[in-house]
Amino acid sequence: MTSAHLNESPSITDAKEFFASCRPLIDSALDRLIPSEHDEPVRLHSAIRWSIFAGGKRFRPALLLAAGQTFGATSEVLLRTACAFEMIHTYSLIHDDLPSMDDDDLRRGRPTCHVKFDEATAILAGDALQALAFQIIAEDEKLSPPVRVQLVAEVARAAGTPLGMVAGQARDLAAESQPVDATTLEKIHLQKTGALISAAARCGAIIADAEAEELDALTEYGRNLGLLFQITDDLLDVTASASEMGKTPGKDARAQKATYPALRGVESTRAETQAVHRAALAALKRINHPTTLLSSIADFIREREA
Repeated sequence: MTSAHLNESPSITDAKEFFASCRPLIDSALDRLIPSEHDEPVRLHSAIRWSIFAGGKRFRPALLLAAGQTFGATSEVLLRTACAFEMIHTYSLIHDDLPSMDDDDLRRGRPTCHVKFDEATAILAGDALQALAFQIIAEDEKLSPPVRVQLVAEVARAAGTPLGMVAGQARDLAAESQPVDATTLEKIHLQKTGALISAAARCGAIIADAEAEELDALTEYGRNLGLLFQITDDLLDVTASASEMGKTPGKDARAQKATYPALRGVESTRAETQAVHRAALAALKRINHPTTLLSSIADFIREREA
């Protein structure tokens, strides 16, 4: 699929259909941007490609494309930054699965990177993907230098500390087997998962030169969308099977992770998803562009089964 084909379909307002239209575009771009598995060092590049092409819905890059197109940008100018988000996300999954972190042996329905290769190679694969993500944004000649700098800063804040993904992972590890209240749990989720999701939406709008007020509204939408994503993930760990999830279920409970079902129970957690979903949709009402697709994405996350 070419970018022109995707751009000719602004009428796509269903999240599943949009994700299906985006995925070949994103995968093709990732294939071009990531070294071949035949390039030296072969084992490292094979591990990178094993992880990046393991499947998944490409949710974060698709969200960036959806947000950018909502404000009038084309997929052509959005695509490299979208791929950068998938690289950052995949690097985080590789490292999260390591024995020193969550110690998981199944990801997206097949062996995790450190199981398929080895722990050292997995660490280096994650390191390489993180560096490559920033490189492809910095070298994107379709964007002006000031926009590239802004995007690099956005991604760095979302991926790092003190309020980003790495900080969230540190808080999550520290909270294992410890009593955690609702405020702390929300902070963990907003950082560990929500920061990168919110930044994906923001970066799409930044590339599209959205107005400040609408960018603020989109940020609130992205914040709630990220929280919704992690809460539903907590639920799936309790209710779904390994074949449905593509990863090992029940790990959160065994590791005594801080989760919404552990804190509030399954039914109260389901009620929380409804409240967060409503908050995401309310934020979209402040945007003076068609937001049906973004609403459908929130619906998709609330209702997802894997």
